[in-house]
This record gives sequence, C-alpha cells and structure tokens, in this order.
Amino acid sequence: MAPMLSDTLFHPDAARAWLLLTRLGEMQILLPLAAAASLWLWKSAAQTRLVLRWAAAAALAATLTAGSKLAFMGWGLGSARWDFTGISGHALCAALCLPLLAWVSLAAGGRPDPRGLRRKLALLAGYMVAALVAWSRIEVGAHSHSEVAAGFALGGLASAWALTGTSELRALQPRWLAAGLAAGLLLLPLAAPRSRSHELMMELSRQLSGRDQLYTRRDLHRRTPAAARSALRFSEAAPSPAGTTAPGPAHPGLR
Repeated sequence: MAPMLSDTLFHPDAARAWLLLTRLGEMQILLPLAAAASLWLWKSAAQTRLVLRWAAAAALAATLTAGSKLAFMGWGLGSARWDFTGISGHALCAALCLPLLAWVSLAAGGRPDPRGLRRKLALLAGYMVAALVAWSRIEVGAHSHSEVAAGFALGGLASAWALTGTSELRALQPRWLAAGLAAGLLLLPLAAPRSRSHELMMELSRQLSGRDQLYTRRDLHRRTPAAARSALRFSEAAPSPAGTTAPGPAHPGLR
C-alpha cells in the first residue's frame, strides 16, 4: 500500500521534502505567478475590483511583515514569551498567493458553478497547501510556531478579504495559463536560484538602525536560559539540496 502523505512528510528522513516544499513560500517564486494570474483576471475576466483588492491587501501585509522583521533585527523588538522575532514571510506569501493561484487554475471558466462549489474547493486546496508550506518553516528550523501562525493568519486574512464575494469566473482561462501556473509551482522550487530576501532585509536593518551587529533569537532569550536552550534548534543548519534555502547559524530564526 502506498504511504500516506502525512507519513511521508513527517518521516525522520523527510528533510529534503520539507526544504523543497518551503520554497513555495518564496516571493521570487509566487509573486510572478500571482502577477500573471492577476493580469489575466484584469484583462480577460473583468475582475478589476478583485485584482485591486488583492494588490492592496498584499501591499499592506508585506509592509507589516517587513516592519516586524526590521523592528527585531535592528532594535530588538520581539517577544521572548512567544519566541517571536518577526512575522514569517514564507507563511504570509503562501497564504496570500496560493489560494488565488488555485482559484484561477481550478475554478475559472468551464461548466456553470451556481453554488460556487468549484470555487470553494479550489480555495480550500490553496489554503491547505499554504498551511503545509507554513508548517515547513517550523520543520526546517527557520521560524517558531508564533511567527508561522502570524504569517499564515495575516496572509490568509488578506487573501480571504480580497477573494470574498467575488463572482463566478465565466471567462474560460486559456490552457496555457493553468498549465503555466502548475508548471511554475512544480518546477521553480527545483530550478530557481537561492532567495536573497533575508540577506536584503538584514542589510536594510543595518542601514536603518545603524547597527553592525543585528539582534538574534539568542539575544531575545538571553535572560531566559531555558527558552534560549529551546531556541538553539533554530540555529542548526539543515541539509540543503541544490537551489533550496536552509537557515544559517548567523541569524537563527529570522527568515
């Protein structure tokens, strides 16, 4: 009998699978795909309002996420109690983009869907995959539970607000669009170069705060030895296959 998905993902040797899955939260992979879907919605499906709402929600959510990271790395603003050093950008991006991509790929056009069942199933699939991507950030040692929960909640609320109340897509999407989105989600995690968004955020933190040495998770827990020992696992680098991103020891948990 074939192994269940849960058995595969939570197997002790599943590190490579988590490292590949976690790439589905990278902006460099998801934003171009979301932009392609949004462009089609804008021009061919008469969904201008949806696109504007989604773009506004994405901009606000991204600003809050970046602000939380900068606040901690540059000024040490975090929570030792919640082991919180900033909102998870991967969890945010997955919950923000994957439901939109699933809706456009699986629910657009085709047979009439007066009850919206196809739309609901597509959105459910998008949020379920996004939840796995969010959890992968814990599995690869990049974030704490609170950081992942904050990112998934913020991204989920933003995408839900943008997609709530949308009408049925009656315009049949071209086959190349659905095929292109699916191919991008499958191939880009394997082929895309290593994301440098974290390094850019660190450099911006240095420029804004004037600090050469940024705050780390260990600094957050310096006065709570037990919590500090628990946080050490975020500084352990996981084995990283070509093209994947694993947290490094210099700034544990700040991705």
